[in-house]
Amino acid sequence: MSLTAVNSTVTPRIPPYLFDTDHRQRCLIQLRSKATGLEKYIYLSGLKERDPHLFYELTLNNLLEIVPILYTPTVGDACSNYSHIWRRPEGLYVSIESKGHIRDVLRTWHVGPSARIAVVTDGSRILGLGDLGANGLPISIGKLDLYIAGAGIKPTTTVPICLDLGTNTQKFLDDPLYLGVRCKRPGTEEMDAFMQEFMDAMKEVFPQLLVQFEDFSTDNAFRYLEMFRSKYRVFNDDIQGTGAVVLSGFINAAKLGSQAAGTRLEDQRILFFGAGSAGIGVAKQLISFFTLLGLTEEEAKRRIYTVDSKGLITADRKGLQEHKIYFARTDYSGPPLTKLTDIINYVKPTALLGLSTIRNAFSEDVVRLMASLNKRPIIFPLSNPVSLCEVDYADAVEWTNGSVVFASGSPYKPIEFEGKKYEPGQGNNMYIFPGLGLGTIVSKARHVTDSMVEQASIALSASLTKEEKDADLVYPRLIRIRDISAQIALAVVRAAQKDGVDENALFRNLSDDALLEVIQSKQWQPPSHRSPRL
Repeated sequence: MSLTAVNSTVTPRIPPYLFDTDHRQRCLIQLRSKATGLEKYIYLSGLKERDPHLFYELTLNNLLEIVPILYTPTVGDACSNYSHIWRRPEGLYVSIESKGHIRDVLRTWHVGPSARIAVVTDGSRILGLGDLGANGLPISIGKLDLYIAGAGIKPTTTVPICLDLGTNTQKFLDDPLYLGVRCKRPGTEEMDAFMQEFMDAMKEVFPQLLVQFEDFSTDNAFRYLEMFRSKYRVFNDDIQGTGAVVLSGFINAAKLGSQAAGTRLEDQRILFFGAGSAGIGVAKQLISFFTLLGLTEEEAKRRIYTVDSKGLITADRKGLQEHKIYFARTDYSGPPLTKLTDIINYVKPTALLGLSTIRNAFSEDVVRLMASLNKRPIIFPLSNPVSLCEVDYADAVEWTNGSVVFASGSPYKPIEFEGKKYEPGQGNNMYIFPGLGLGTIVSKARHVTDSMVEQASIALSASLTKEEKDADLVYPRLIRIRDISAQIALAVVRAAQKDGVDENALFRNLSDDALLEVIQSKQWQPPSHRSPRL
């Protein structure tokens, strides 16, 4: 039926048969016509402004295609170029120049007390791209899009925030189009005072808010998580989210590796290449892998080795950073081990995890050595984006003759090797943080406890279907993310109740089935429509 048949007074500027067509399909065609990921990102950003319901409907129905555009790897390009591609206000900037009246700045955000989740970055360590300053806002925007798509958080309750505290990257300070404050970053004392005022203001203006810290520099990531986690409803996705998603994948990978080798799960030895906030955060989370098997914390720690740019981290190294001390080896007294193959020969790890942001750090020699030591070598190159990944999937499969148990931080496509199809795992934080956030919000937890994070990880590891297990996958397929997030949220609520931090007493006496039904009923769904919003 033509539009004129419905309403003869409509303006002729609207095509007369517009509503006889499917605008969703039109938008997909327009998206796919873009030549680069960055162009696709810009298109989707514009679509979200014009018709947010259509944007989220397309995202939910085309997750595997659109998520890599909204987040890694394309969001890295969006951040690097944000001052040049900026078109409209999309989030909230809280500047170092706002000290003393941060509350007033926060009150300008239209959500008000109904806000439930904020993603906050200071742009100081965006993915593996370094200090991007005010250009980091797309990280917060992208993460919140994944909360909405992955867990059903209502869009109107989200707050994307970039703390504009300057940048130490000179090329941005020299860029005439740079959007941020043109100064170097503040020292620790000034930064601490700013963050304290900011968090106090957040709690006052948005009393029900869960805050996710994202892409702070390594030292500050640990510093502000420890400073605020017992006072506010806050977690750090780089430390806790990454740790939880890797723990989940590692639980399933270790089962495959131990089964092939005929060894006990507790015999796993894990070598971390990269000892920043993500690397050490993941390593600390993997302590749980061993303690869940009955080992003590000290016994678990002895099974984990860490490597930074100077080699194997040992306790006798001078000037060792605070966050690296926990895993520093006290049982090695030889000459410094700096070459990765030498370290592997010494440690004889069953698993090699990369969080170094060093492209191709896992060379053919490294990968083949891992395969010579293990029937099913576990290799997780977790650095984002793909351009910083330690080894590509096709190379890992070829160099191990198909025996590798693989998961990466960024997406890779399935491949065929010697007539067999291989499907990679992706240790995508999207598996964890949407469900962790949803569970924290619906339970009204006062804090995000270690147990809540750990139980989120265990729930994810248990979510594989029989078909996924038969395919030797270590993560479920992302297309099921809504159901997975609901299961994780259930586990998080139960952990919050056990820890005594939940404030939603109505859920305490519900059965798991009843509680899961309530959680699923709270997942926002975009209304379906074939026509554009005019």
